[in-house]
Amino acid sequence: MNEHAFSTAERDALYRAIGERRDMRHFAGGEVAPELLTRLLGAAHQAPSVGLMQPWRFIRISQRELRGRIQALVEEERVRTAEALGERSDEFMKLKVEGINDCAEVLVAALMDNREPHIFGRRTLPEMDLASLACAIQNLWLAARAEGLGMGWVSLFDPQALGQLLGMPAGAKPVAVLCLGPVEAFYPAPMLVMQDWAEQRPLSDMLYDNQWGEQP
Repeated sequence: MNEHAFSTAERDALYRAIGERRDMRHFAGGEVAPELLTRLLGAAHQAPSVGLMQPWRFIRISQRELRGRIQALVEEERVRTAEALGERSDEFMKLKVEGINDCAEVLVAALMDNREPHIFGRRTLPEMDLASLACAIQNLWLAARAEGLGMGWVSLFDPQALGQLLGMPAGAKPVAVLCLGPVEAFYPAPMLVMQDWAEQRPLSDMLYDNQWGEQP
């Protein structure tokens, strides 16, 4: 075995967290202990970032009234999304798309302001700041699953409206409303698969050999 590899048990635990991570919408209330929340955010903060710019910012929403206003923004976009979906609008409106008022913690993950001076790794791919934030969110997600907590990523909102609500400076951008907390159970499969909204495609469909579209 590679001398740098984790033990079999450690590797199994890592792959289990990856395989059992779910985008959760149903929560059981409760709370997340402060030290645990700090540990989870510490995992997020260890994510890779292009040029070590660390563009992520997390806003903890502790005010119940503010949660309600964020949920209202999500509901507004949910209706607009349904309208845009046309013939699938009724089907979409039956889906549960967030757990903002049910979860223990709500975090808003955002891109920092003043990102333009960070050129390293972004000169031709400026969106790498977003990729870096996504890595931080994934770290948080996997750590939460390992701790037995559910997490859901909500992206149904107007970024400008949410940024104004949270007093973000010009150039900063909210990317995700994260619902975090205890759950009764984790979905055995992605919720959208279970509710027949979409089907998962195999890795073989996504893997090419040397040229685009060439299957191995």
